[in-house]
Amino acid sequence: MTSKTFAANDPEMKKRIRNPKTVADFFAGIGLVSMGLDDAGWKTVYALDYDKDKAAAYANHFGSAHYLTQDVALTKGRDVPDVTLAHASFPCTDLSVAGARKGIRHGESSAFWEFTRILSEMKKHHGEGKPPFVLLENVEGLITSHDGEDLKAVLLALNDIGYRVDLLRIDASHFVPQSRVRIFIVGIHESLVENPETDFMTKEQNLTSSNVRSEKIVRYIAHHPEIKWHFQRLPNLPDLKISLKEIIDVDEEWWPEERTCRLYDQMHPRHRKLIDERKKDKQYSYFTAFRRMRMREGEKRSTAELRTDGIAGCLRTPKGGSARQILVRVGKGTFDARLINGKEAARLMGAGKFKLNPSLTLNQMLFGFGDAVCVPAVAWLARNYLNKIVA
Repeated sequence: MTSKTFAANDPEMKKRIRNPKTVADFFAGIGLVSMGLDDAGWKTVYALDYDKDKAAAYANHFGSAHYLTQDVALTKGRDVPDVTLAHASFPCTDLSVAGARKGIRHGESSAFWEFTRILSEMKKHHGEGKPPFVLLENVEGLITSHDGEDLKAVLLALNDIGYRVDLLRIDASHFVPQSRVRIFIVGIHESLVENPETDFMTKEQNLTSSNVRSEKIVRYIAHHPEIKWHFQRLPNLPDLKISLKEIIDVDEEWWPEERTCRLYDQMHPRHRKLIDERKKDKQYSYFTAFRRMRMREGEKRSTAELRTDGIAGCLRTPKGGSARQILVRVGKGTFDARLINGKEAARLMGAGKFKLNPSLTLNQMLFGFGDAVCVPAVAWLARNYLNKIVA
């Protein structure tokens, strides 16, 4: 699909996609979506989040002129400027496999419905109407939450307010040394689609054109013909080009020996064996670890589980001790460890240029990054998808 796909049946909407690439960012957090979109030529003119710490982190990097610190439930469509794209990384708390999985209609994740309400109100209060495009991001657990019914509800809700949808899966490990799988939904206003019932062959070619739609995604799409879909032909996701070593902050101090030895004692025997072998190397190797409560020798124990595939585990919000990721360096006769710091968290999100707010604690910074979106993943999607349909 190219810009030629856009029909002239809505001249006003067609005119608006020629406007500057402007964005309204809902659930904006610390602004990493804005960073990614900015890298691809977009400009965020409105950002919304209720969290004051995230707002402080955002303002330190971007300024605060267009950031509104407010609950989305209190926001009205008339307060949102006319934009080309509306983005929403709505809360994943009730969708993630790590949570209670209450679903899209309960708890924090139900904030999604406030987003669709605002989009509908923009139609009423702006002469130009809704944004031509929407972009949503959430955890992969959205696909399976309530046996897929929650994702179906999200997609049909977008259909109901005039958007045809596409479904993508992107792991940040294609761009940065971090395992971070996320689902992205792209919505294109149906008034811009010239042939909504494109022939089956073209749809099939676009659908299977890229590994950004995994087998799980393709199966989900096939099982839901009631949803109004629209697929963009895309390239494959790139191969990872940077290593875990490249995110290391060389100025950060490692733990004292006693604390490092305690971590070693908490490891599985196979991981201790690996550490012992790598200590003999003439070069450093880098790994990450999380502490987990595991059954060992008939009792629950705090266990340090080492990740050995060369990438970090998914950055998380540090709500508990087990959520803090540990960095391990081994080689040249030494074994060192410490917690990942703010600079390294930023680099793992592809946000190495992000200006860290010195007034925030490490936990506050890690909370912001743990809730954020990988910058180069957003930039890739914007360049290969959004820019091609807006140009």
